[in-house]
Amino acid sequence: MTTNGSLNRKLRMALVGGGQGAFIGRVHATAAVLDNRAVLVAGCLSSNAEKAKASAPDYDIPAARAYTSIGELILKERALPAEQRIDFVSVATPNHTHFEIAKAAVDAGFNVMCDKPMTFDLAQAEALAEAVDKSGVVFAVTHNYTGHPLVRQARAMIAAGELGEINAIRACYIQGWLRTRLETSDQKQASWRTDPKRSGAAGCFGDIATHAYNLARYTTGLLPAEISCHLKSFEKGRPLDDYGTAIIRFQNGALGTVTASQISHGRENDVFIEIDGTKASLSWRQEDPNQMIVRKNGEPHRIYTRAGGPYLNEAAAAATRIPSGHPEGYLEAFANLYRSAYDNMILRAEGKPFEKLNTIYPNVNDGVDGMHFIQQSVASSQQNGAWLPLAHKRARK
Repeated sequence: MTTNGSLNRKLRMALVGGGQGAFIGRVHATAAVLDNRAVLVAGCLSSNAEKAKASAPDYDIPAARAYTSIGELILKERALPAEQRIDFVSVATPNHTHFEIAKAAVDAGFNVMCDKPMTFDLAQAEALAEAVDKSGVVFAVTHNYTGHPLVRQARAMIAAGELGEINAIRACYIQGWLRTRLETSDQKQASWRTDPKRSGAAGCFGDIATHAYNLARYTTGLLPAEISCHLKSFEKGRPLDDYGTAIIRFQNGALGTVTASQISHGRENDVFIEIDGTKASLSWRQEDPNQMIVRKNGEPHRIYTRAGGPYLNEAAAAATRIPSGHPEGYLEAFANLYRSAYDNMILRAEGKPFEKLNTIYPNVNDGVDGMHFIQQSVASSQQNGAWLPLAHKRARK
């Protein structure tokens, strides 16, 4: 058996969401077991009871632990002997359901891996963070791009001062799949993402700009001060934004931009970030995640490659599984978040202290920060780009 340190067993997982026709649930299930440190033993795979039961064999979940509601999952798992019950719940459902599911798991003492954005609105996010503080569980938010080795390389380089003082950040997430109104044909992914009752106050900015913003915050550690934002729905009749851009003033005086689009022809999942410092600049692109370029005036450009050699720092090396030249990508980055959270879950299971604030994975405080970003982006846009405060008391460096 693969062991988890002195815990000497695999962690036991319950998946919420991921039923037939879903996308992100299967990603969670795959990433969670990639390193053979966890096993999927239970789930509530759909809000539809029949579908929840029918989907269970797809994940090898036994019928007795294929639940039809989060309430049933919590009740029956807590009734099991300690050596059988789950250790954590993965939340892979539409935004409007995150709070109810995650809060129930947290209050029951189960660790949580929650998809982004963390909740439906900021009030829910703040309430959930307070519940996490009270319960002491491990809580991770799956901003999966932070799991890429070269993103962690960039983060450590910036923290060490290799780029000097950070002056400017350009973070983008550009897609094109919603150029037409797919939601009118009942396409599942489009339907809930463009529905204010299920997605929240923002569409494109809630769905993908949160990733770009989080990437900027994660790599630089800069604290935001103010935001000015413009959002627009270019597809007639769509109630939520499908394009937007924001300018962010950071507390150190740096300027940042976050741009997100779901209506740019031919663009797939083009997440990229460019960071300018007084000593050097760097750029990284998710669709080519195994390279990062560092530039200095008067010097040849340096290309860092994942697993490329001793120049990689400890954080990047620890996030790498296979030799250089063999591409690692989306699933491996997702798995790195799980792996990092597992380390703390094991410490908690052993009754040992663990880091709750300055974690290498995005935690509940980052979830609150992301929801605050969405709220203030929408509010600024509604006021014709007015500058609004973006500093939240839970925002961490």
